[in-house]
Amino acid sequence: SGLVELARFPTQVEADLARLALESHGIGAIVLDTGANNFFGGGGLIAVRLMVLDEDFYEARRIIADT
Repeated sequence: SGLVELARFPTQVEADLARLALESHGIGAIVLDTGANNFFGGGGLIAVRLMVLDEDFYEARRIIADT
């Protein structure tokens, strides 16, 4: 199993909130590209990616849609 992209967010804060929502449901997630996003001021020029394991993708997508 590998990591897949679940969603992209314009800021690290939004990605972290989604990550915390997933983790509260027992789904591990990581946030990528925060350095590049912060370098450009977090204005969405470089999106922050939320990654989950491929086997958690569909459940994670449902959780994110419900938040």
